[in-house]
Amino acid sequence: MKRFLFLAVFVPAGLVAQQTQQNSLFQSYFKPGEPGGAVLLVKDNKMIYQHGFGIADINTKEPITTKTLFNIGSISKTFVAYGILNLAREGKLSLEDDLYKYFPDFKNPAIAKKVKLYHLLTHTSGIPDSRRVDEQREFYLTAKDAENFAPLRQTDTLQFEPGTKYKYSNPAFNGLALVIEKITGKKWQEYIKQLIFQPAGMKTSTITDGPHPESGVSHAYFVNDKKQFEELDYGEEPTFAAAGNGGVWSSVEELWKYEQAIQQHKFLSEEWIKRSRTVYPFPQWQDSIAQRLGLSWFINTNPRLMIGHTGSQGGFISDYCWWPEEKIFYVLLCNIPKPIQEIRGKAFELVKSVN
Repeated sequence: MKRFLFLAVFVPAGLVAQQTQQNSLFQSYFKPGEPGGAVLLVKDNKMIYQHGFGIADINTKEPITTKTLFNIGSISKTFVAYGILNLAREGKLSLEDDLYKYFPDFKNPAIAKKVKLYHLLTHTSGIPDSRRVDEQREFYLTAKDAENFAPLRQTDTLQFEPGTKYKYSNPAFNGLALVIEKITGKKWQEYIKQLIFQPAGMKTSTITDGPHPESGVSHAYFVNDKKQFEELDYGEEPTFAAAGNGGVWSSVEELWKYEQAIQQHKFLSEEWIKRSRTVYPFPQWQDSIAQRLGLSWFINTNPRLMIGHTGSQGGFISDYCWWPEEKIFYVLLCNIPKPIQEIRGKAFELVKSVN
């Protein structure tokens, strides 16, 4: 007579309770069968939670997973910034270089000679965003980096003296992407793939270069006045083709690989990584809001130190956070707008309580 051995696997009640709490938190923001999002939580370098909610495409009903690619919006700016910093490390440019060196066709050369690369990296150039996106929607549906940066070269007057105030600028990063191309002689997208994606192991991430990826990515939506889901991404929303400000497509899994590559200095030295995540000094600062930018990363200290970046483009919204003192990493990618600040706070407290 054969005897069978049954092994019982016991999961600690505390872990089950934590998993239930995590599921409950995110399920309250996402509904089955609707556009949703993916989340990943790490503490002390250990995966605490990762999950996908909802669907990536309302036509195919493809479910969102932690491998689903989303447009990450302005988090893309950190990739462009690291491209610039690597070229500075190699001595191929200086952050003190002025714009006239790379764009001698500025209408007002005095302005181009006053604004430095580090001003673009920190959103402190004072150059106004003079693009007429609302008036020229058809043009900006396909306009790439060069076309989005061109209006800035016609600047006659600065909004403020460079380095004295903060004004967020998307086309500033279109300009920085063009600087990478001028120095390397290759598409900046290819340069970033070689510099960051490959050493980080980001095998499925991609960067827009004109047309929307044909397949393998999620689509973004908003709820219209008729309470129906309406697609709002490439082809419906202007500036998507301007990749320097928001052209990276990635998953929560591969953004964790990106963060690990940053912390392990896989593509840039420790010195330059530290500079990127340290508040950049501006002795002549005049803004009512304190300077809180590193070299593209936002650095918050209240109520605790957090380094991160958000992204919002069309119906996509994203949140990328690293709390170094607690050693907590969090990333949320959505294909429909959600209250990311609210979710972030609850997610942090939940992960912080994990033993």
